[in-house]
Amino acid sequence: MVYSMTAFARSELSTDQGNLAWELRSVNHRYLEVTLRLPEAFRELEGPLRELLRKQLARGKVECTLRFNPAEQQSSELSLNQPLLDQLIRTTEQLSARLQNAGPVNPLELLAWPGVVIGEKTDQGDLVKQARQLFDQALTELKEHRAREGAELKQLIIERLSSISERTAVIRDMMPTLLTAHRQKLIDRFNDAKLELDSTRVEQEIVLLAQKIDVAEELDRLDTHVAETRRVLDSKDAIGRRLDFLMQEFNREANTLGSKAIDTRSTQAAVDLKVFIEQMREQIQNIE
Repeated sequence: MVYSMTAFARSELSTDQGNLAWELRSVNHRYLEVTLRLPEAFRELEGPLRELLRKQLARGKVECTLRFNPAEQQSSELSLNQPLLDQLIRTTEQLSARLQNAGPVNPLELLAWPGVVIGEKTDQGDLVKQARQLFDQALTELKEHRAREGAELKQLIIERLSSISERTAVIRDMMPTLLTAHRQKLIDRFNDAKLELDSTRVEQEIVLLAQKIDVAEELDRLDTHVAETRRVLDSKDAIGRRLDFLMQEFNREANTLGSKAIDTRSTQAAVDLKVFIEQMREQIQNIE
């Protein structure tokens, strides 16, 4: 199975205590990098969720955001921590008595002190459990999205592999014709120069030329790389790094073919190969 590293998923759930919503975003990255954004009340989920993502995903930059909007009755029912408030007032009065020209205390500043305002006590256990289950749904959706896009990437790569195989076949077929044409060109040069033809010398030049432009080994390796890429695409493991390495091997053979090209047809074939390889490489950057 080919998985893309680019995907998005959202899962939402309304509960008696409020509304939960997970958003998961994934983009390409060399390794697995996870960012979790959780409200403080759900912080206990961070460790288990990181471990789950590590087991389910191999690569990609994954951002997971949980949003919780409390129900109205819970967000409006507030109370004061009276002992703490009394202590703050006494401390403020003692400090004012020791200062000259001390201004009045702002009640809003007292309310802003951590712990003074208390929300309604609610059982967070069920809510945290629901958030955990909702994350599983979002992660399943994310993986399905990655799989769908991965299938499309696989098809694009297979099409380019077929095009590469077609070009290598064309180059194989044209090599004898190229040698014959260059043999005749060499003879014509001797004739134009009105030099006495030495059949032995001509054949020696042809042999040297054939050795110089021989690309059978490069074509064989390209065929091998095509077969290996097809095999890797059917693998069940994470394949992005392996495919990236194969693209480097493809490029090496295409560059050698270009350096050995001796006419416009072989040059164009080498250029076409490099275009197909680059198109594959761009798609592979998004494969897990």
